[in-house]
Amino acid sequence: MEKSMPPCGLTASHTALLPAAAFSVLLLSSAAIAGPGQPGHSHSHSEFSAGQPGDPKKSARIVMVTMRETEDGKMIYIPNKVDVKRGEQVRFIITNAGAIPHEFTLASIEDNLKHAEEMKKNPEMEHDDPNSKTIQPKKKAEIVWRFSKAGTFEFACLIPGHREAGMIGTVGVK
Repeated sequence: MEKSMPPCGLTASHTALLPAAAFSVLLLSSAAIAGPGQPGHSHSHSEFSAGQPGDPKKSARIVMVTMRETEDGKMIYIPNKVDVKRGEQVRFIITNAGAIPHEFTLASIEDNLKHAEEMKKNPEMEHDDPNSKTIQPKKKAEIVWRFSKAGTFEFACLIPGHREAGMIGTVGVK
């Protein structure tokens, strides 16, 4: 009696490895589709701490924000404080007038501090998310945001050292 061969000419020892190989492919593919950014970095955007992405087709108050470094080594946003009404939609037009890349990440202080720690481990991370943009020198980006939650939120540059150099702003939502 002849042994039957698995399809594709695989031996029994090869077919024993198939479940492990399939699992590995599943893990790798789920990491790849988990979110934008660098390897090992993912975003969960089912909930945002500072509200939700706005609808670019609807009207919005425009808030111009400039990011730059100062001669004394500080990194700043101008303005560094914005007040909005709960439910208001804002179109942030963000300009990096500095000489190095900066970020604008809109979230709760707690979420930004947590993500800043992640950025220290992966400083090459760049963002192009509904609430976060990495902006190269002399470039602009936009974030359209609806502030559906009351409270105090912040926008910060989470590139290691930038927040510590003063690159933080607040959004008060009433």
